[in-house]
Parts: sequence; structure tokens; C-alpha cells
Amino acid sequence: MTKQLLGKTLYNQARLSFHWYQRMAYQLNLNWPEFLEKYWQKHPVVLKNAFADFIDPITPDELAGLAMESEVDSRLVSHTDGQWQARFGPFTHFDNLGETGWSLLAQAVNHWHAPSAELVRPFRMLPDWRLDDLMISYSVPGGGVGPHIDQYDVFIIQGMGRRRWRVGDNVPLQQFCPHPALLHVEPFTPIIDTELEPGDILYIPPGFPHDGLTYESALNYSVGFRGPNGRDLLSSFADYALEHDLGGEHYSDPDLTCREHPGRVEEHELNRLREMMIATINQPDDFLQWFGRFATTPRHELDIAPAEPAYQHDEIADALIGGSNLTRAAGLKVLSISDTCFVNSELLEIVDPKAADALCRYTVIGKNELGEALHHPAFIAQLTRLVNQGYWYFDE
Repeated sequence: MTKQLLGKTLYNQARLSFHWYQRMAYQLNLNWPEFLEKYWQKHPVVLKNAFADFIDPITPDELAGLAMESEVDSRLVSHTDGQWQARFGPFTHFDNLGETGWSLLAQAVNHWHAPSAELVRPFRMLPDWRLDDLMISYSVPGGGVGPHIDQYDVFIIQGMGRRRWRVGDNVPLQQFCPHPALLHVEPFTPIIDTELEPGDILYIPPGFPHDGLTYESALNYSVGFRGPNGRDLLSSFADYALEHDLGGEHYSDPDLTCREHPGRVEEHELNRLREMMIATINQPDDFLQWFGRFATTPRHELDIAPAEPAYQHDEIADALIGGSNLTRAAGLKVLSISDTCFVNSELLEIVDPKAADALCRYTVIGKNELGEALHHPAFIAQLTRLVNQGYWYFDE
């Protein structure tokens, strides 16, 4: 990165280089069954040379260009003279940053930068609904965000440069805010203390404190998997219940008897109230409908634009039969749940089960994946609508 980041110019140029990166598929050297048994949500681990001969899919200037876009969540974190500062994008310039002590971070880069999105593909051995996003950070010497604890699983991939990582054990630690936008943790004893090399991965489960310190200007790629907490689930389901008028039955007590103590709530009354609430959730069809919407609603904006001009049904069918492929918009959640399918918080009518499964299973689809469905008019009509919405596109 130059002293003055070039920003949007190189970011726009990056879009033109996508095909070069697409041909360079990332191969992850990882024994998934062993990893899941020994480490997933249990222990942090360094995976040496997980990506052999790793090549950065993005440059610091391209990352800076993304941080200038209003749709991209970004921030600058700096540490100077013992003081922490944080600023949120979009940024208009990167002047006067200095040579040390700062980091630029951008969330959901996989939604906006096609070459970087290729880094997510090797992690599809894990459920799509658990994937949060790909965060990319660029740090100069002395840069970092400070010691902290995350409540999600993260795979930190080392790109260019040198960075030292320290990870502590999952024990109670005091947290504090050195700045309103930062939550740090008190000093911890590391159980991992290492310097990563390009292509190495540091996996950290939820609750383990960690801190990265840059020695030589570095790029890091964080593939995060987030599990919702009970508060998020209840809040979201409550919104769904209100929208669909669920749980409208009133409390009733036809077996009520005279009360010696009118100010006392009896245990059987509490149980009945609890059962009413559980009964509202315990409706299989409504629960499935709610979860499908919840799990496919993106936390960050997507790079989706309707097709212009709109495709006709025969154009879609002819192109696919002729050998063209459709690529799913990066970051779009498409999930199969029971006998249903959800796309970007919408229920998709199942007109061809095998084709619907292919939409959920593959990020690139063509005649091999869709098969006879390409001769099914109702499915072609459905697929045309999805393409015209910008959810899938022809990558010519």
C-alpha cells in the first residue's frame, strides 16, 4: 500500500481481473472430520500451510476502495501514544494515517469482491446458514484492534506480511472499553503465541481471547461463522408472530378456585403461562417458515442488481441448454429446510425438487446440475424471475 491509498480506481480495476482468480481455485489442506472432532468449538489451533502457495486475492488499495463505498461496513482502528481510536466508513480519503499503528477493516468483502469471495468456497464443508462473512484487514507495523473476545468461530487466514497472534484460554476475563467502539479484555496468558506465514490459518472458537500485532504490513482474511443467541431468536420470532398474528389466544383458567392469598401467583399458573408461550413457538409449520426467513436474511448488504434488460424464459433455457452457467450472487443465502427452500428471506415454491436442491447445494449451476428441469416450463419461469431479481447471473 502506498502512503496515500489510491482507493476506488484500483477497486474498480479489480472487478476486471475476476476470471483470473476464478480459475485459481483455493485448495484447503484440512482433514475436516479430524478438525471437527478435535477443535471445532473446543480448542484454538494453528493450521500450518493450510493454503499452499497462497496468493492474496485483493490488494491493500482495492480494500481501501471498498472502504470508500457506502454499502460496505468498514472501520479504521489506530493506537497512538497509548490511545485507541476508531472511525467508521465510508471514507473519503486516507491521508495523514502515518506509517505505524493502524488497521483498516472491511466486513462482508465476499459480497462485493469476487476474487476474495473464492476464499469462502473451501469452507462449505460447514453449514451455509452458519456462515457470517469474510472480513479483510490491512495493518501496518504496530497495527491491530487490541486484545478482545469474539462470540463466533473464526478462521484467520494470513496473507502478505508478518503478524504475531496470541490466543488465551476460555476463562472468565474482565472486559472494558478503551474507546466507545472497542471492547477489549484484560491481559491474558497465551496458550498459542505464534507468527503466521502466508497460507497459515488460525482457528479460534467463541470465547477465547486473542490479539494480533503486525510486524510487517499485512493482510488478514477472517472467515466467520456465527451462531445466534437466544435473545436474537426470541426477538426475531416475536416479530414473525406479530406479523402473522400468532399467539392471540388469551390466558384462561376455568378451573379457578377461591384464593386465600390474592397477591400470590401459584406455580400452576406460571406453568400455564409458560406453556402458552411454548405453544406459540411449537408450531412446526410456523417455526420452519420463521427460521427459513431468519437464516437467509443477510446481516450485511448484498451486491445485487436486477437484470437489465430483463431476460425472457426462452433466453434462460436456451443459454443453459447451450452450456452457459449461472453464478449465485456472492453472500446470497439459499437454504433447503425440510421440504422447503428459502432464498434471501423469501420462501421459494418447489416446482422441481431436484432443481431446488441444486439451487441450494451449488453456487454455480448449469445443465449438469439442473438436468431435466431445464425442460420444465414452471421451473424455467421461476429461475427467470430469480435471475431478473439479480440473485443469479450469467458469468460470461
